[in-house]
Amino acid sequence: MEKFTKLTDTAVPLPIENIDTDQIIPARFLKSTDKKGFGDNVFRDWRFDQKGEKNEDFVLNDPTYSGPILVAGDNFGCGSSREHAAWAIAGYGFKVVISSFFADIFKGNALNNGILPIQVTPEYLKELLALVTEKPDTKLTIDLENQLLSTPAGELEFEIDPYKKVCMINGYDDIDFLISKKEKIEAFEQERSF
Repeated sequence: MEKFTKLTDTAVPLPIENIDTDQIIPARFLKSTDKKGFGDNVFRDWRFDQKGEKNEDFVLNDPTYSGPILVAGDNFGCGSSREHAAWAIAGYGFKVVISSFFADIFKGNALNNGILPIQVTPEYLKELLALVTEKPDTKLTIDLENQLLSTPAGELEFEIDPYKKVCMINGYDDIDFLISKKEKIEAFEQERSF
């Protein structure tokens, strides 16, 4: 995984509630166990019509909006537990998803794949969606070390599991984290050997 410490960039507003994993990556694209290529089909049924033509009204097809931060409606990532949804979000280039609620399994899958899910209050989300929609060039700053989301409207502290925070800052997956503790593990074992 890539290290994540601080990000300042623009965001894409997606003010739709209850976005489930089948909307993020439709089931017909789940034939691969390799993470590559899933970003091409993120929100496929919203981005394209049945003929494969771009839906110009969908925000990801609107050149006005861009950036590695997705600001989505409430209850993001609900539905099935497919990790492919996180693969698709990451494959498209999103590094952060902001919502007022995340399904637990999606949240875990996102963190395991280097995507930072930031949960905010419904009121804050509404204000942030309005800000990003009205001013597409608005820059948001996510400071993971200090757990701060900064916008022109002010700063907000966010929560993250301390273990996942360490992993994201260092670019570790679970195995990398264990390897980083190798010397301490070996010392512990030596202290207890007979």
